[in-house]
Amino acid sequence: MAIRTVTLLLDAMGGGGAARVAAQLSAAWAGMGRKVTILTGDDGRMACPYPLHPAVAHLSLAEQGFSHNPLQAAWRNLGRMARLRRLIRQSRPDLIVSFLDTTNVRCLLATRGLGIPILVSERTDPHGRSIGFAWEALRRLTYPWTGGLVVQSRHALAYFPARIQAKGMVIPNPVQAPEPRPEPAGAARPERCSVVSLGSLRPVKGHDQLIEAFAMLAGRFPGWDLVIHGEGPARPELEARIGALGLADRIFLPGATSEAAARLREADLFVLPSRAEGFPNALAEAMACGLPVISFDCASGPGELIRPELDGLLVPPGDIPALAGAMARLMADPAERGRLAARAPEVTARFSLERVLGLWEAAMLQAAGAGR
Repeated sequence: MAIRTVTLLLDAMGGGGAARVAAQLSAAWAGMGRKVTILTGDDGRMACPYPLHPAVAHLSLAEQGFSHNPLQAAWRNLGRMARLRRLIRQSRPDLIVSFLDTTNVRCLLATRGLGIPILVSERTDPHGRSIGFAWEALRRLTYPWTGGLVVQSRHALAYFPARIQAKGMVIPNPVQAPEPRPEPAGAARPERCSVVSLGSLRPVKGHDQLIEAFAMLAGRFPGWDLVIHGEGPARPELEARIGALGLADRIFLPGATSEAAARLREADLFVLPSRAEGFPNALAEAMACGLPVISFDCASGPGELIRPELDGLLVPPGDIPALAGAMARLMADPAERGRLAARAPEVTARFSLERVLGLWEAAMLQAAGAGR
């Protein structure tokens, strides 16, 4: 069947991997002549850092504030689903594409009986993310109603029962080459080298593990620093640990950055220390920028991006001494860093936007057919 109108549903467009992919997909679909609406559950006041196609409409459910107890949370969710149902009934899209676990559940509940096909997408590995007993029960109840499920790795798909896996498709995020930015003539390289990481400061991102690994090497490599770009609730604990290690002049937490490619180009080595991932966009960006990369081989994501010893290194999950050993190997050997960096940008061909759009098109057509 032809898909002429699409509604994308997600929590917010204020940042993050889901918002970026929503912006990319909506632009591509609008360019194909489809009528595309992005519907978010926030109050609409947070600016979207990703440019939206001028033909894409962005509407908000005008939800704001926080729930202070389970009863209030349940009431707010009911109100949110009622507003969502009204908007969906008014627009009558040919297909709804919903992003993120709890949003997917709300969408399936709110649209029950409307006869509109729904394609849900998980953006993290559900093995490594708990959504709570109630939400998990609702996910298992509602996911059989979907026309299809998109996940970012085979490991993520394996989380679900066989009847849901049968509707599933593994679709990675697109990886695009950064805009070329030639260095000014005569620009000198910094005297110090740096290890860089990107990601929100949350325990799942494992920056505490990276700090411990760097601390093991700091004395051997006095010309190197560690820079972790990101913001989040784990900042106080990370700052305290950096201070306890006496490395406040070698390990830096400058906050979130809107110029990831520029920060990556300034670095000599990228490390992803995550405990769990969906599709690690920061790792993909680092490879696209031509950086040598190291990552924990957590169950979802890094092993599908990195080709070990060809364009990066993988180490066993949570093995901090092994991570330190891999870092020391590359920090000590510029030629080895250059060898891995030379092949890293091939990630943009392996995960091109054209290829990813083709996979999404197949998933959408399958979901639309099943939903009807």
